[in-house]
Amino acid sequence: MNKEYVLNMVKKILDIDSPSGYTEQVISFLEKEAHELGYETQRNKKGNLIVLVPGKSSSVMGITSHVDTLGLMVRSIDHDGTLRFTKVGSPILPTYDGEYCKIYTRDHLVYTGTVLSDAPAIHVYKDSTSLVRDEDHMHIRLDEVVRNKEDVMKLGIQNGDYIAIDPKTQITKNGFIKSRFLDDKMSCAILFGLLEHLSTHQILPNKTLKLMFSTFEECGFGSSYVFECDELLAVDMGCIGKDLSCTEYDVSICAKDGTGPYDYQMTSKLIQLAKENHLQYAVDIYPYYSSDVSAALKGGNNIKGALIGPGICASHGMERTHIDAVENTLKLLIAYCL
Repeated sequence: MNKEYVLNMVKKILDIDSPSGYTEQVISFLEKEAHELGYETQRNKKGNLIVLVPGKSSSVMGITSHVDTLGLMVRSIDHDGTLRFTKVGSPILPTYDGEYCKIYTRDHLVYTGTVLSDAPAIHVYKDSTSLVRDEDHMHIRLDEVVRNKEDVMKLGIQNGDYIAIDPKTQITKNGFIKSRFLDDKMSCAILFGLLEHLSTHQILPNKTLKLMFSTFEECGFGSSYVFECDELLAVDMGCIGKDLSCTEYDVSICAKDGTGPYDYQMTSKLIQLAKENHLQYAVDIYPYYSSDVSAALKGGNNIKGALIGPGICASHGMERTHIDAVENTLKLLIAYCL
């Protein structure tokens, strides 16, 4: 496996803003990369990208990760020229306080700004440290000379414009990958690590593979409709904390999440392969979690499904994983496909 390829891919993907529903640019980038690796692609009407990998048999195995991220959207423009917002997905809003952002207008203009509490100055507001950080008590400060609502509207900013948060990506010398939105762009890079491995070594997997990069997972319906396949494996972040076993160095195998248990045979096979290949792994239950497999099953698809992913700390906040978790996840994915 080519770790440098995966790390370069995740940096490139993280650099492209893609809150749920605003994913054309990142999907086009992944589409071009898949073509360069020699694979055909399709898109469905929802905008999901599907990469086709011929196999030794016509039986189809689906693999999915989501390229959409958390974000914000302009809810209204205030009288003083600041922006009120609504959440896209479920970010931990207190972690957004003070973060830089970009506002994307419908006319393809881009403005910068900062997410702030309504009590942003300790020298002015008694409740600057205690004011709740939520949609009703936070705003966007634009980096433009605006004094009122009319000034903002003259810029072309309107309700419904997307607001993307700076991911602040860093990769340390000792192998830590720190960034917002590793959920799930880290897994997207891992899937491309699989494609690069198969392409470079001219390997045919046992089954025909269809890799889907979904665009609405953070809203709960990314892979609610899938192509015809026998099984669907979601590669998404592994949870860390409380009574969970997973660490930032493991591939996590989820036995059950908030929507119910995953397929027994698939999950058991993944555990067995992790053992046979001497991988660092953990089997866990995620109580407040759902995946693209969950969406596919709720959508009525006749499939069985399972879930794996690299252990990621501080999900929906300032996330972090380690190259060991990436390597263990990619190795398990390769073993399962072959």
